[in-house]
Amino acid sequence: MRKAVCFLMLTLFFISATAQKKPKEKKPKVVALKPDLPALDAIKEADLQKDLYAMASDRFRGREAGTLDELKVSAWWAEEARKAGLKPAGDDSTYFQFFSIYRNRVSLSSTILINGNYFQLWSDVLVAQTASATVNAPIVFVGTGTKAELDKADIKGKAVAVLASTEGINLAVSIPERRYPTYILNKHRTELINRGAVAIIFIADEMGERSWSQVKPAMSRGLYDIEGGTNAVVGTRPPILWVHASALDAIKKKKAGLTATITVESFLYPSVNIVAAIEGKDKILKSEYVLFSGHQDHDGVRQPYGSDSVYNGADDNASVSVAMLAIARAFKKNPGKRSALFVWHGAEERGLLGSKWYSSHPTVPASSIVAVLNGDMIGRNHPDSAALLGSQLPHRNSAGLVTTALEANNEGPKFKLDTLWDKPTHIEGWYFRSDHLPYARAGFPALFYTTLLHPTYHTPMDDAEHIDYAKLKRMTEWMFRTGWKLTNAAERPIVDEGFKLER
Repeated sequence: MRKAVCFLMLTLFFISATAQKKPKEKKPKVVALKPDLPALDAIKEADLQKDLYAMASDRFRGREAGTLDELKVSAWWAEEARKAGLKPAGDDSTYFQFFSIYRNRVSLSSTILINGNYFQLWSDVLVAQTASATVNAPIVFVGTGTKAELDKADIKGKAVAVLASTEGINLAVSIPERRYPTYILNKHRTELINRGAVAIIFIADEMGERSWSQVKPAMSRGLYDIEGGTNAVVGTRPPILWVHASALDAIKKKKAGLTATITVESFLYPSVNIVAAIEGKDKILKSEYVLFSGHQDHDGVRQPYGSDSVYNGADDNASVSVAMLAIARAFKKNPGKRSALFVWHGAEERGLLGSKWYSSHPTVPASSIVAVLNGDMIGRNHPDSAALLGSQLPHRNSAGLVTTALEANNEGPKFKLDTLWDKPTHIEGWYFRSDHLPYARAGFPALFYTTLLHPTYHTPMDDAEHIDYAKLKRMTEWMFRTGWKLTNAAERPIVDEGFKLER
């Protein structure tokens, strides 16, 4: 009994002592939050806005390729790259890679007469094809050029006059007035030339009259190309002319005739790519490059809309130009294993000339270019929408590259991607209209980031004030995320076997 009492007392004492002893409180472990990607915080909306307002200002007069304005903005970009700490990667240890633009245009000395009456070049008549020609031929009018009308007419050796018509043409496209003459040409040229026409005269319909002022600047400027390009040297071809509807009566007269001498004059202009790099930190992989691509030029000073005639190209393509600088700052802050290469292309609006030149004359070994991430117009439209062209067949040339870009989107901005514009059936043919194309054709894995067209595309209203800077920042981050993955990946993406574009 005594032992039981003692045991009970000891037990009660132990329980009491344990109850009085408070356990030590564990303080929560404070973990410093880090961005999910190194140096992502170097991409700042304020920097993008400041740089874009500077680039898309009237100071650079629309940055037209082959002009002093393009050279002026190029010098500015080189200085911005230097201030950001980028290394020169152009020719001769500079930021510049100069190339020549070959330009051919119809000379004002050309003469065009209908029934012996002079037609003033560019006001009475447009020359829609830059080629030399000498014609003295009767005119045959074939109405709207239907097969039935052509079958009734003897057009061999004749100047064939066709009344332009929107019949069978889809005009639900961007800037339809500027594209209408090309649609009309494609509708009729092959058939008429195959039947022996020595000249084609299109008589403007209502849409043709609306198009006149819109196409005149491009037609009068002529054709541009780089050395070796198809437009660098222009031969002799049957002339393609446009006249106003008021000329119809003269054309329909009996024994109407065309006498024309079209001469072409040639010029050589300088253009330039700005090339800079951030060296990678891996001793071996730093000799490989992820190339970020965009163009710095735009349309210069042209026909006015209201009181403005300076085409500043804020979205097209100052948006990508400033995004590339922001991406460069991020890589400068924390480089990847591979190097990052930045090419601000010149003369894109002249036919992708800067990218054609660089893809065939890279300033680093061609085999060292891992992938090309090109952007064009990334600052407009719905805040959550974007497109990745080259992500589906037949435009996809690297499944591995596409997978990397889609992963980067899912990990970051999570844009809802429009897939319609990448289809070969899309009327805009948008895949073929930016600087990734020459790289893809040359065998480099390549993609095209864009937020697509908008109502002020290629007008003086494409100004810095209309950019969605929050969206621009997210697009910039998406391109950076993709590039970061590529610079650090164990394996580089490869080009799909059998890659072939539809045209």
